[in-house]
Amino acid sequence: MPTYDYVCTDCNAEWELFQSIKAKPVRKCPKCGKMKAKRQIGTGAGVLFKGSGFYQTDYRSESYKKGSEAAKKEEKASSSASSESKEKKGGSKSETKTASAKKE
Repeated sequence: MPTYDYVCTDCNAEWELFQSIKAKPVRKCPKCGKMKAKRQIGTGAGVLFKGSGFYQTDYRSESYKKGSEAAKKEEKASSSASSESKEKKGGSKSETKTASAKKE
């Protein structure tokens, strides 16, 4: 639920009120009691969603996103290089097995 700012146009009293989005704006001033209160339009606060389905990384800056993409590319390059070296090692083992099987 948001906090709304109010001001009385008669006595210039200002206050905040925590109320539901669906609630109607308050009209009565708590200081003077007249029906001259008006809800102020403001920028409000940023919304931060928490819970499953929302990730903190969804709200990162562009520079952070570019850095993480570069790190992922480096990780892929290093993992593909290590998998190629494993394939080369595995290939030589299979060749020696087939050669020894032929001798028998």
